[in-house]
Amino acid sequence: MAYVVPTEFVTKMVDSGESKLLMSTRDTLIRAYMAGAILALAAAFAVTVTVNTGNPLLGAVLFPVGFILLYLMGFDLLTGVFTLVPLAVLDKRPGATWGGVFRNWTLVFFGNFAGALTVAVFMAIIFTFGFSEAPNAIGQKIGHIGEGRTVGYAAHGAAGMLTLFIRGVLCNWMVSTGVVAAMMSTSVSGKAIGMWMPVMVFFYMGFEHSIVNMFLFPSGLMLGGQFTIMDYLIWNEIPTVIGNLVGGLTFVGLSLYSTHYKTAPKRAIG
Repeated sequence: MAYVVPTEFVTKMVDSGESKLLMSTRDTLIRAYMAGAILALAAAFAVTVTVNTGNPLLGAVLFPVGFILLYLMGFDLLTGVFTLVPLAVLDKRPGATWGGVFRNWTLVFFGNFAGALTVAVFMAIIFTFGFSEAPNAIGQKIGHIGEGRTVGYAAHGAAGMLTLFIRGVLCNWMVSTGVVAAMMSTSVSGKAIGMWMPVMVFFYMGFEHSIVNMFLFPSGLMLGGQFTIMDYLIWNEIPTVIGNLVGGLTFVGLSLYSTHYKTAPKRAIG
């Protein structure tokens, strides 16, 4: 599990951001679609484990399997490109522009959403035997998650919105730490361990992840959750996306870039 020092893995972060920014539309969408789908399957798995065992910690411990697999296969989540892609512009890499950054973010958002929605439909079919009967216990749980994390926030007004935003910030602080942790090792086992730890923290703590929510909330609507599409967009997805952007870029991307890549001059002695 060879360790890569910060000055080296932060260079990898900038290189990765440049590569993603300049990637073709086709490849960006395929990789985003697959990332959204795999993470949605992991979320369904974690909820299933939690319901069947009654132990949320076990669900959180096992959820990172999807995150690890999708990053080992080179797929992209919106939370990761929020953190990495702007670094290419800050470093003035050839062809890197803010227009390119927003293009990448938009493509990855819609690719992630399409992948997560596909799995949401598949799982809703499974939980209801093709919509022929009421949702099973797991489907009911997903519906209640959607209610609590939309109208539950709305019931608290501005304080609920602030709480939602901060949960989004903290989520991508952890998730993007996992993205970067994969660059800290040259072995599969080292990458997996590095990714697993912070992702487990975010999931167990109930922080808000925009792509996981692209699965949970459409699923909840299909499974009888008592909230609306507008509840989902206004009282979860949009604030979560903004919080994820702030958390990943500020606390992971910019902090590592500024101190390990653009290091300040050493103090003069004497």
